[in-house]
Amino acid sequence: MTMNSASSNIITELNERSRVIFSEIVALYLDEGEPIGSEKLSHKLVKPLSSATVRNVMSDLENKGLLYAPHASAGRLPTELGLRLFVDGLMEIGRLSEEEQNKIEGRCVGAGKTYNEVLEEASTALSGLSRCAGLVVAPKKDRALKHIEFVGLADGSALVVIVAEDGFVENRVIDIPLGTPPSALVQAANYLNARLVGKTLEEASTIIELEILEHRAEIDELTRGLVEAGLATWSGENGSRSLIVKGHARLLEDINALADLERVRALFDALDTRDLMSNLLDLTKTGDGVQIFIGADNDLFNLAGCAMIAAPFSHSKGKVVGAVGVIGPARINYARIIPIVDYTAKIVGKILK
Repeated sequence: MTMNSASSNIITELNERSRVIFSEIVALYLDEGEPIGSEKLSHKLVKPLSSATVRNVMSDLENKGLLYAPHASAGRLPTELGLRLFVDGLMEIGRLSEEEQNKIEGRCVGAGKTYNEVLEEASTALSGLSRCAGLVVAPKKDRALKHIEFVGLADGSALVVIVAEDGFVENRVIDIPLGTPPSALVQAANYLNARLVGKTLEEASTIIELEILEHRAEIDELTRGLVEAGLATWSGENGSRSLIVKGHARLLEDINALADLERVRALFDALDTRDLMSNLLDLTKTGDGVQIFIGADNDLFNLAGCAMIAAPFSHSKGKVVGAVGVIGPARINYARIIPIVDYTAKIVGKILK
């Protein structure tokens, strides 16, 4: 996690007293969620200052866009810019205890767990340790296949239904040439079913692609196009990944204002969209390690008062294939959650390898 240039410039403009007061305000806000007044703050400082001095510093921080007053007579709260500044350059990141590391590993690497159970456990561990919603975006595990079927629809399209041996069923719509006869759909399904039963999609694809390449496939051009389209349906980005979210209820805890409730409702809506998968992966791919998204300019949700901490993980060849993260209101314990997300990403990456 590196500090951006804007945050660096603002930090250098602050003197030591301003940094101390600003850091204490943010720390109290993250802990209590209430506006911080000058009198209360003056008693919290290691080197006590008068309320008047603290008020002057707070006023200067407000002019710089780092603090704001929710009401005329209230104390001050950090702005989203202020939170970003604090997280980027002033916060001391904590370290995971051995017990916490063992707890994450114990949930994710337990004997006998299936691939999907490991991902579920990773998301649950993130939620439990952070007291926020935990999420995992990961490649879908290849299943042994049982049956595939093409169902003709109107307007040059067909529904592809694939059934796995474990009972998993998935449907996709593909484009087909106008006027494709039902017999071509049946032939394509028969051809695939004769070669994919008991194999993963990747295994079946390799066999079929080799047959077509060597011209050993006894099918016409139309059927060959349908076969290739059916296989390609499951090789797309969204189709090859799954999103697992745990701990929605955590987002309802510690809500102290109607505005917070509205933000949480908006978060629920965002978590229900498949766009989250591609957006999250695109964003985590652009940086190294843990990425932090705060507030309305986070490029992920565009929701004021919300934050997300995420980290990518890679497969054996070093390519980023997924991400883990924690999402919730902006008032989360960044110093504690950052190492939790980072460590969980490392564990999930090791499991995939």
